Parts: sequence; C-alpha cells; structure tokens
Amino acid sequence: MAVYIGSEIYQRSAFGHNHPLSSARQETVLDICRILGWLDDSNFIISPKASTTTLTRFHDQNYVDALKAADALGSVNIDVRKQYNFGTMENPLFKGVFDRAATTVGGSIEAAKRALCGKTAFHPSGGTHHGMRNRAHGFCYFNDPVYAIFTLLDAGLERVFYVDIDAHHGDGVEAAFLNDDRVTTLSVHEENRWPYSGKMEDNSHDKNGGRINLPVPQGLNDSEFLYIFNNLITPTCETIKPQAIVITCGADAIEADPLSKMSLSNQVLWQTVMALKAETEHLVVLGGGGYNPWTTIRAWVGLWGQLNSYEFPEILPDKAQAILARFDSDLIDEEDRLPEWITRLEDAKTLGYIRDEIKRRVDLLFALR
Repeated sequence: MAVYIGSEIYQRSAFGHNHPLSSARQETVLDICRILGWLDDSNFIISPKASTTTLTRFHDQNYVDALKAADALGSVNIDVRKQYNFGTMENPLFKGVFDRAATTVGGSIEAAKRALCGKTAFHPSGGTHHGMRNRAHGFCYFNDPVYAIFTLLDAGLERVFYVDIDAHHGDGVEAAFLNDDRVTTLSVHEENRWPYSGKMEDNSHDKNGGRINLPVPQGLNDSEFLYIFNNLITPTCETIKPQAIVITCGADAIEADPLSKMSLSNQVLWQTVMALKAETEHLVVLGGGGYNPWTTIRAWVGLWGQLNSYEFPEILPDKAQAILARFDSDLIDEEDRLPEWITRLEDAKTLGYIRDEIKRRVDLLFALR
C-alpha cells in the first residue's frame, strides 16, 4: 500500500498573487483524491516539520537563521536578499515561508522512513530540487529530496538512485551528492531552459553511479521519453541495482505547461513511476514543478491512483469538476484551455516520431557507462 504525506500548511496562501506557484495545487490534489474516495486516515500521514538542527545538516546555519528571521520580521534588507536570494520575485518572502519549507523537508524525511518500512511514499509537496546549501533558488528555499536521500543513507543503504523527470535540471540534488558514490543522480530535462545546467558534457558516471544528465530538445513526446526510459534509465537501474529510488516527478514536462516546451502526457509520467516502483522495495515519489494548475493537479491525483491501483473514473465527479472549473491562471490563455482538463484524469498520449538527436544523445550516454 502507498501512503500520502501531506499537511494543512499547504492550504495557506503562499508566493503572492503573481507567482507561478501561487495556485492552490497541493490542497486541490488532496481534495480531489478525497472526493474520489482514494484518501482517508488509513493512508494519509501528516508531515512533521524539520527542526533547525536537521535543516543545518545540509543548509548553512547562517542561511537557515536568515530565512527564519526574515519570516518572523516580514521583511528582508537588501544585503540579505542579495546574499541569500530570497525576498525576490523568484523566491518571494511571504508569511509562513520558513515553516512551509521546513515542513516540506520534514515530509520528505517521513516519506523516506515510510519507504524503508516497505511502503511506497508519495509526497507531492516535495521535489524542491533547486534549493542550494546557502541560498534559495528556483522557487525552492530548502532542498527536500536531499533529506529523503540522507534518510535512506542513514539507514545503511549504499545504492540510492535519484531520478528527476522535472522539465528543469535537478541541479541542487546533483550538487549535494557529486562526491558521494552511494548516490546516482539522473536528470532528464529540457535543454536551454533555466537553470541552464545539466548539459551533455556535465556527466561523470561509471559502473558505480555518478551523475547522468540528458538535456532534451523542445517538444519531447511520449514515444521519445519511453525510448529514453528503455534505453537509458532502465539500463542504469540494472547496472547499479538500487536499494532505493527517489523520483522527482515534476508535472512541468507535461504538454501545455507555461514554463517549458516539453510535450509529455501524464500517462507516460505514471508509467515511468510504476516501472521504477517494480525495480526497488523502497520508493519515494516527490512532486516538483508544474505551472499549469489543471495538468499538474490531474497528473498528481492520477499518480496517487496508479500507486494504489485504484480504478479511474471515465468522467470526474461533479464536485471534482467544479473545483477544477474554478481555477484560473494568468499563464494560460482561455482559448488554450482544453475541456478534458476539467472532466478527465488522463491526458491523450503524445505518441510520435523519435528524433535521431534523441537516439544519438542516449547512445552517447549509454556508451559512457
């Protein structure tokens, strides 16, 4: 059975009105899962909040203290803003930012603990994979996937596979484990897209693991992603034989996300996670990016359904449709909003031609193993 890690803290407003993460993603995923009868006290785990001591295991003490102080004060001076990169348009200062970010870390630690007990742990509020040791970065204040991996390593595991299929390179997690041969990080992300790292030359893997980066051209379709999965991700799994897998399953790689130009369906994301689930006894599934509220919410609701083998409705219940219909987004023009974003969980598959450049890059990375 899978367990869902969540918290009421995500029901509070955050990020301000003009931020890509201002939409109520997390609480809506919870609401729709409950409407579908997929979530109750038996499989919902309340996320703890990570302590300051825990946070400083990875993040610098001065950074943690500065964010906590700025949250309490409700403002940040220019020197602190420049040094730590919060209080900006990218990483705004809002009421409760410290507790929210610390709870996200606590949730990923709890998810890893549950995974060690044999549960598949789903923590959609996790996946803040850009957070750096001493600064906020890419809407991320702390780096919760790092703590999920720490928890697995602390339990004595020696082969952890971190897979990142968010549209943006998982730079913070990669940086955290560059010199730890117990962790292999693999990121599939859109090339020439912020944070402009994770290039083809940014690879240092061998038979023992390392870092694997596959930047992909715009328009990546389901057929191309499945080629990548079958010819790069699966062989890597077979080589390192991971004792645990942590996956950041950002929904911004899905077609029609405003902050990427990838063209995946939610079905291929679900298929990827379920295939990785079969490869390990210990699986942690995190969220990540996702800036089209309709595609993101449906992707994560459906992922929870897949992890539990629930039967999908052909048409969403009226209550769920009403919630989705009330959403708005300045990032998505009205004429570009599809009716099925309201009525169905599944996207249509985006099957198509597998470009030679995709094959060339996969073959090159495979040859370097």
